[in-house]
Amino acid sequence: MSKIRKKAKSTKTKFVSPFKDYWRKENIIFLSIGIVLLIIGYWLMSLTPWDNPIALNFSPIVLLIAYLIFIPLSIFYKKKSVNKS
Repeated sequence: MSKIRKKAKSTKTKFVSPFKDYWRKENIIFLSIGIVLLIIGYWLMSLTPWDNPIALNFSPIVLLIAYLIFIPLSIFYKKKSVNKS
């Protein structure tokens, strides 16, 4: 006779995504500041005449701040969690 095998108890582990709570309040605030700076930068660039000092000097600085600081900050910012042992 053959041995009767017991069915292995299947314990399903629930998969917890690491990105579940990624976009927190701070990330959304940084992203919204970046979008507002982009709108202001492009608006300043569209001012007439085309050789306006604001359009040539100030608007690229505002756009660089938005693209290089606030948008990456909104993506990479993560608050450090304090684990009490």
